[in-house]
Order: sequence, then C-alpha cells, then structure tokens
Amino acid sequence: MNLSEAKITYLFHSGYAVETATHFIIFDYYQPFPAEKLNINDGVITSEFLRTKKNIMVFASHAHADHFDPIILKWGQDNPNIHYILSSDIQVKANPVNHHIVSAYEKRTIDNITIETFGSTDQGISFLIQVDGLSIFHAGDLNWWHWSGETKEERDYAEKIFKAEMEKIIGQQMDIAFFPVDRRLEEAYCMGAEYFAAKIKPKLLLPMHFGNDYGASKAFVERAKILGIPTTEISHKGQEIIFS
Repeated sequence: MNLSEAKITYLFHSGYAVETATHFIIFDYYQPFPAEKLNINDGVITSEFLRTKKNIMVFASHAHADHFDPIILKWGQDNPNIHYILSSDIQVKANPVNHHIVSAYEKRTIDNITIETFGSTDQGISFLIQVDGLSIFHAGDLNWWHWSGETKEERDYAEKIFKAEMEKIIGQQMDIAFFPVDRRLEEAYCMGAEYFAAKIKPKLLLPMHFGNDYGASKAFVERAKILGIPTTEISHKGQEIIFS
C-alpha cells in the first residue's frame, strides 16, 4: 500500500476497517451475531487476524451497543500493540497505557496519527484523523436526526444542533468520510449526508448506520449521482473499496 492509498472494508452497520500504508484502523466495530469461523471477508475481526497487522488503532465513537462492541477489548489481550481511542462516555474497568479516552474538541497525536475530535448530535463524538497522507472522518452518531414522529419544535432543534456542529467542521479537508444513511428517518434518510457532502466535499463519502438495510445504500447512490456526491454502493459485509 502506497502513501495516500487505502483499502477500506465494510464490516457492519457503522463499522469500517481502513488499511493504509503503515496502519490498520477500525471504526465502531459491532457484530451482533458473529458465527464461528468467520473472518474479515464476512465483516468479522478476530484476534488471530489482527496478529497479521501492525500499528492497529481501534476507535469507538460512543457507548451505544451498535457502535461499541466490548469484544474489541479482548483483542488487546492477544496483541498488546493495539491502541484504543475511546469516547469518554465508554466505561472500561481498566485504563491501560494503550487506552486513550477522549472527549469532543480535543487534538492528539498517537502512534504517528493525528486525531481531532468533534461533537455529535446524539451521544459521544466524531473523529477526524490524519494518517499516511490521508484525512479520514468517521461521524459516529453525528447526523441530522429528522424524525417524522417528532414535533416541529423537536425537528427544528435537531436541525439547529446539527448545523451548529457542522460549523465547527466546515473548512476541514477530507479524503474519506463515513456518514449515517438511515431509512428509519423515512424521506430524510440521507438529508444529513447530503448536507455534509455539500459543505465538506469529501473525495469519497461512504454510507453507514443502516444495519442490514442495504437498500439504503443503493438508494443513496442514486441520490448521489444526481447531486455529484462521490460514493460507492455497499452491498455486503466484507466488501472492499480501494481509495487512491
């Protein structure tokens, strides 16, 4: 892998793995029903697989069960070189040297990766990292959560806090961004992603937070064609996307 190149693997829901020239990075790993003997081709990370990787960084944006799978902490028992970057709302029993607890609006450098954190419109934080010539953003639960069942006042507030958080991010350059596309929001399922893409203009925006609803990704691709948003349809666990 050359500098400014990445192999991206869709794991599940909001989980992605990104392999760059010198690092292997995992975001928001969550596998609710992993069967035995599955591997990364099925979106499943194992301790055995991680033994083949170097400079591993594991990010978790918040404590919601669909973004933080406690099994990730077991990986470090077999590979002491893993660094964990965990949102401050995640409770861990121990705090080893390689566990880095972060809140919104911090900036750190860990293992030659620059990490900047932003807020969320739900729980936890979002991440912007600089690694091997690439700028990568993971939104966590940052989104324009426009629920049709809420009151107008609640929807207006959701818009206000989303756009206020976006103001803190606008101006950042991003190569790869992972952002929610969630059809539980009905007609507003990709409103946040569209706004984000219009303001940030990432070179590649990949959808997440849709669980097994791969139709959400397919529908977003059709919208993205009209709006000129660079994306890729996600159709299965273990799907690989090469960014160059």
